[in-house]
Amino acid sequence: MSQHTILLDKHLQYGAKIVDFAGWQMPINYGSQMEEHKQVRTDAGMFDVSHMVVLDLEGGKVIDFLKYLLANDVSKITSSAGKALYSCMLNERGGVIDDLIVYYLNQQWFRMVVNAATREKDIAWIKQHAAAFDVSVKEGTSLAMIAVQGPNAIEKALSVMSADCKQVASGLKRFVGQPCGDWFIGRTGYTGEDGFEIMLPETEAATFWDKLAEAGVKPIGLGARDTLRLEAGMNLYGTDMDEQTSPLQAGLGWTIAMQDEREFIGREALAAEKAAGPVMKFVGLVLQGKGVLRGHQKVVIEDDAEGEITSGTFSPSMGVAIAMARVPAQTTDRVKVDMRGKLVDAKVVKMPFVRDGQVCVEV
Repeated sequence: MSQHTILLDKHLQYGAKIVDFAGWQMPINYGSQMEEHKQVRTDAGMFDVSHMVVLDLEGGKVIDFLKYLLANDVSKITSSAGKALYSCMLNERGGVIDDLIVYYLNQQWFRMVVNAATREKDIAWIKQHAAAFDVSVKEGTSLAMIAVQGPNAIEKALSVMSADCKQVASGLKRFVGQPCGDWFIGRTGYTGEDGFEIMLPETEAATFWDKLAEAGVKPIGLGARDTLRLEAGMNLYGTDMDEQTSPLQAGLGWTIAMQDEREFIGREALAAEKAAGPVMKFVGLVLQGKGVLRGHQKVVIEDDAEGEITSGTFSPSMGVAIAMARVPAQTTDRVKVDMRGKLVDAKVVKMPFVRDGQVCVEV
């Protein structure tokens, strides 16, 4: 049976079309995915992301634990309370169990946000390894999460916050989060725009949703969330990477910290992969003809070597089809995509496609 967030009634009230997403009843759109996408790029939109999993990790050795658990190094963020770090959590083969954000709150407390679709395996994996470090793992089951994104998102969100939370939120730099009583406000997101991800008690979520709407923040569904994140060059777990894919094959090499001798799960496999040299690389594609790029379409280069699109869509901001693709390492700046038996030209570009409302690549 599908689960639903505390905001399901609000989604229905605001005219959402509901679909099943990773076992959750979630809004795909509220009428027009295209309009919702443009709303976030030009003004402010809000997303119900309460299905995401919030974990509090606590203990005297929590820093050592996370340095072992994650491919990125949490030592990067322990200089200032609230700093956030994006990382992959790997298996011993270097495959991605999940990608996540972790916030440093103090020497004995980190907050982690992981994906809903991987909840059970993530928690089991984390607890399995936490035991050796005497770290407790607690799930924030009574929290809702609302993301407010767009060039006007911060101003509009601040206008409906309590005085205390407004003071906390207004001082946040990008990729920093801070608690405010029972609330937690992070200046993070999944759209390529500025804004907040706000964790708050479920009992206060519906009222806050209405206040945001009254301030001109429009509800946005999963459809636009996907086109926004793809334009921003942000990976989607289970689509762009999984347990059979290493971060090096998913364009996430920048999230791996191997400069020192730190031991972490998957390090040996990544070191061997780096030593062998890249076989595939992760790139952006812009279609040079008509059509829409979709996941699993074949990408062909001159010597008939093949790659594959992992995520593809029509970009509302650019007016053309774009995609993320895993292609042979020798791929240059031009490829062909097999679209129903017809080879169509595509340009290889460096992502992101769009960031802070601006197109970053040549169409």
